[in-house]
Amino acid sequence: MMKFAIVVSRFNVDVTQGLLAGALKYLAEKGSTTTDKDVFYAPGAFELPLIAKALAKKKKYSGVICLGCVIKGDTMHFEFISLASTMGILQASLEAKKPITFGVLTTVTEEQAIARSRKNKENKGIEAAAACWETAALLQKI
Repeated sequence: MMKFAIVVSRFNVDVTQGLLAGALKYLAEKGSTTTDKDVFYAPGAFELPLIAKALAKKKKYSGVICLGCVIKGDTMHFEFISLASTMGILQASLEAKKPITFGVLTTVTEEQAIARSRKNKENKGIEAAAACWETAALLQKI
């Protein structure tokens, strides 16, 4: 049975908690042994890659799901944080040789983020969990 770690940004918490609920629901439906004890909180999206890489090194996890939300503001901060978290998560996954999936919303408005984190089929936490599950299952077969 597969177990996953989930790293959740505490920034934009209303959105990230919705993503987390979606990811946990998907994993429970798949029969994963992932519980609340496998959820770890990062200060923001920038810190996700380091925490994810540390968790990916743990043998008990088949993969790591990263969840966060960066909403565009009036400064370049959005671009820098979005790119850093994207590239950091990619690099961490390649180095760990385990799936570390990108469930970080990068939206222009708060409304877009809310729409992608609610209890419906558009929830991107579900997509991040599904990508991690499917990749881990495929890697076990290779």
